Amino acid sequence: MSENTQSPRKPRVAVVFGGRSSEHAISVVTAGAVLKAIDRTKYDVLPIGITREGRWALTADAPERMAIAERTLPDVDRLAESATGGVVLPVDPADREVVLHEPGSLPRALGQVDVVFPMLHGPYGEDGTLQGLLELSGIPYVGAGVLASAVGQDKEYMKRVFVSYGLPVGPYEVIRPREWDRNPAEARKKIVEFAADHGWPLFVKPARGGSSVGITKVDDLSGLDEAVEEARRYDPKIIVEALVRGREIECGVLEFEDGPRASVPAEIPPVTDHDFYDFEAKYIDSASGLVPAPIGDEATAEVQRLAVAAYEAVSCEGLVRADFFLTEDGDFVINEINTMPGFTPISMYPRMWQESGVSYPELVDRLIQAALTRSTGLR
Repeated sequence: MSENTQSPRKPRVAVVFGGRSSEHAISVVTAGAVLKAIDRTKYDVLPIGITREGRWALTADAPERMAIAERTLPDVDRLAESATGGVVLPVDPADREVVLHEPGSLPRALGQVDVVFPMLHGPYGEDGTLQGLLELSGIPYVGAGVLASAVGQDKEYMKRVFVSYGLPVGPYEVIRPREWDRNPAEARKKIVEFAADHGWPLFVKPARGGSSVGITKVDDLSGLDEAVEEARRYDPKIIVEALVRGREIECGVLEFEDGPRASVPAEIPPVTDHDFYDFEAKYIDSASGLVPAPIGDEATAEVQRLAVAAYEAVSCEGLVRADFFLTEDGDFVINEINTMPGFTPISMYPRMWQESGVSYPELVDRLIQAALTRSTGLR
């Protein structure tokens, strides 16, 4: 009697990237690095890109085409194998078969997916929307759940949660869509009064955005309206933050078997060719941080404690990058968390973990394994 020598099926990872947000290109770059790092002897991989219009497309498994090349940003449309075909996830939790629909052709099964690695940044991906879809589909996924993703994307409610847990935040003011639409003069007055209390400059930001897209540093009243309109291009709700004078410190959090742990921190030195650490400084000119941050053992321990506290406050899972200011008085002020931080090999999150003893491929593998062991649904 012959033995069955067929190898067991490898877990299948769908890497989902791109999306409708202003961070589309950065998501593609991040996914390219993850695709390159996934151990193909251990996992099968299905790359799925979401176009800027929201179409789910089967894409080439081509990490080399997903990097920023000569200041040109990558795009899902240039990676899609079809200009019209759409990938559809199952809606039945008992069925994890992913299907490709193309006009004029019968649906084509792409196989079962065991876990999704959602490499999307910003709205329509990092904000709980994709996580909700995956919960309905019953497919495990890497990273924060619906609530934590939504809170982590909205700077207002993120700060409200931090304050409720006793975490130190900087001064801020929120302008909701109806305020600016119905009475811009009153909304403007609200910001001016905030500036009178906390001083100029101010930072005007989309409340639900990332990668420093849509942010303007405003030095006086003359630039305020333009800054508000720029932020509202990306989100009708804006947040206005006072300048916090201090060093920019970041810290990664990763979930281990015994709970979340913090990495060594990193410092983002002041950029010389930009007003602040904006999109171009981060991704085009590749401004580099210092890892580990030269802040001493006591401050390192404190920022690690605060990073884990922020992770727990928002009920995060898997990973988080927490961003802080270290003031001249030696106090930390938390600026924000990122539930799906930049993940290229030069990004701060993997660099901090590499310095902490977890290599980039090990980091990717740990996140996938953690997702595979978690079930969807209430937890």
